[in-house]
Amino acid sequence: MINAETIIVGSGPAGAAAAWELKRQGRECLLLDRESFPREKLCAGWITPEVLADLEFAPEDYPHRFLTFDELHVCVKGLPVSMATRQHSVRRYEFDQWLVARSGVPLYEHTVRSVVGDAEGYTIDGAFQCRYIIGAGGTRCPVYRELFRPGAPRSKPLQTVTMELEYPCQWSDPRCHLWFFDKGLRGYSWYVPKADGYLNIGVGGMAERLARNDDHIRRHWQNLLERLLRAGLLSQVPSQTPHGYSYYLWSEGASNVGQANNAGAYLVGDALGLASRDMCEGIGPAVRSGLQAARAIAGDHPYRPDIRPHTLSSRWLGSTLARFLA
Repeated sequence: MINAETIIVGSGPAGAAAAWELKRQGRECLLLDRESFPREKLCAGWITPEVLADLEFAPEDYPHRFLTFDELHVCVKGLPVSMATRQHSVRRYEFDQWLVARSGVPLYEHTVRSVVGDAEGYTIDGAFQCRYIIGAGGTRCPVYRELFRPGAPRSKPLQTVTMELEYPCQWSDPRCHLWFFDKGLRGYSWYVPKADGYLNIGVGGMAERLARNDDHIRRHWQNLLERLLRAGLLSQVPSQTPHGYSYYLWSEGASNVGQANNAGAYLVGDALGLASRDMCEGIGPAVRSGLQAARAIAGDHPYRPDIRPHTLSSRWLGSTLARFLA
């Protein structure tokens, strides 16, 4: 049996941030993940300035691909809008591995199937024991499934579904492009270049709206490819196959779910459903909630994640997009 004061299930940005904060506060912890790192992770890799501030690093400190956008090229129902704002992109394959290594916390490759709580804490699969447990395993987090789901069902209207592809591509346009509500989509599509020859393209929409309209995200993926070809952003259709995943957006009740309904148990990031309401951006909320859960453990106080519902600095535009997305 392996023992630690805190076990963090999931080693993405939320879990790695929690591990980093616990370690620097002198608390014992370890990470569990079903994947071997570094691992491929489907994600636009959108990094906000708040992420850099929360994790206390500057672009020059980061040793891998890092691209900065000084403005966003947004199209809302056919109306083009350029927004002056500093944002960044990374490859999750590199970023997540770097965060885990930076935390200095041991990582065990293990697929969590059972979490059992008692007066002393938690036992995981009869192999690991801890006083505190942090669920950072994304939408399908086993900590959510085992400890939280019965009393904290997720909000189906806030579920988003995506199709996405990240692949080696010598892109010609270094700008980030976003298209909202194109051809009836309750969501948006994107073109996000990565440094040194990678590109992420994708489309996401609200799952319940798509089902209600007898629509499918695959149709909007084809629309995106056609748009990118027409605009000259792609010279040919990628040969690689896109993949999909699903997650949940921030809701007013999320902070209530975040409080441990079993003493010493916490949910962070996508396991809690904290992606922003306007951009469906999850890395920033994941990092911040991971830090806040770690500080709650280290300081022995309640966990109430303080997460902004919007990514965009323009409150009006962010609120408008959030209203139409939901």
